[in-house]
Amino acid sequence: MTLTQAEAFARIRLLRSPRIGPVSYAQLLARYGDANAALEALPEMGKSGGQSYQAAPRERVEREVDAVRRAGAKYLFHDQPDYPALLREIDGAPPILTFRGDLALASAPCVAVVGARNASAAAVKLARDFAGALGEVGFTVVSGLARGIDGAAHEGAFPRTIGVIASGIDIAYPPQHRDLQERIASEGLLIAEQPPGTEPRGSHFPSRNRIIAGLASGTLVVEAAVKSGSLITARLAGEAGREVMAIPGSPLEPRSHGCNHLIREGAVLVNSPEDVVELLTGFDGSPRSTFREPVGAFDHAPEELAEAEPADIAALLTTAPVSVDELIRQSGAGAAAVQLALLELEIAGRLERHAAGRVSLRG
Repeated sequence: MTLTQAEAFARIRLLRSPRIGPVSYAQLLARYGDANAALEALPEMGKSGGQSYQAAPRERVEREVDAVRRAGAKYLFHDQPDYPALLREIDGAPPILTFRGDLALASAPCVAVVGARNASAAAVKLARDFAGALGEVGFTVVSGLARGIDGAAHEGAFPRTIGVIASGIDIAYPPQHRDLQERIASEGLLIAEQPPGTEPRGSHFPSRNRIIAGLASGTLVVEAAVKSGSLITARLAGEAGREVMAIPGSPLEPRSHGCNHLIREGAVLVNSPEDVVELLTGFDGSPRSTFREPVGAFDHAPEELAEAEPADIAALLTTAPVSVDELIRQSGAGAAAVQLALLELEIAGRLERHAAGRVSLRG
């Protein structure tokens, strides 16, 4: 799809507007057809939800576009041909990305390799060796540019590697990986969801992790604690219907407990790069791993959303998260009518979206 410059600008402005995330962005485009029409509708939708509303100022978006250009980066929109097909399939796929480097790497077979920041020397070597072997047979290795396992995976796979960062495309994080990040942007592919100039915050890392998992047909955890970002990535991969793999470790080593937990919960145990290749070659969307079943979501056609009137569901909502499916069942209204009502509440700042398709009123 070829976007006009005006529509591309309007889409960026729409996504940068208050309380517009991937779900509401997609629903607004489905209902109004283009970003300019959606922007014009936002004040009235906010009023319907009980609050005044103002979209992102044009001047702020103009500054962002200039910053992307100065960084040597480009925008990628969700419905353009080069947008990675597997990433497009996940719930809440990022509508707009910025990138530097070779976008073709994201269309090749991808495997995510993640793990501990404070990894053991043996695990760092394993990550580097696995990534190198996977790159040699044509896989693109995706990781998050963190210290430890991530950095080793990128280094082993060069130039067949994608770095996904939690900051803006022009911010190096962690600072000690500045040279590594620049090398990935020059020889591989660097991807960011956050606007340029954005420093990484805690809430950005789960969002980054969903992109890492979404780009790949499988996620390999090399070494990780039970409570870690790597296990979040593994869970997201499982919920997206991708393979989840783990290298086992000693039960006496706390940094192995996350991998052993994954295997116990249904991840596939792998001992060699050949195991990964065998598992992912010809991946057809039916994973052997049983770690976390994909989360179902009540779907509707875009034309239904365009024609819907919002359902009266406010009385069914509390500050406790509930699934959208349950709201549809209890209200007796159609899926599109419920989604539109939720959209109005979200734009008004009264609704919060949670993982697994759940929503709640803001506290």
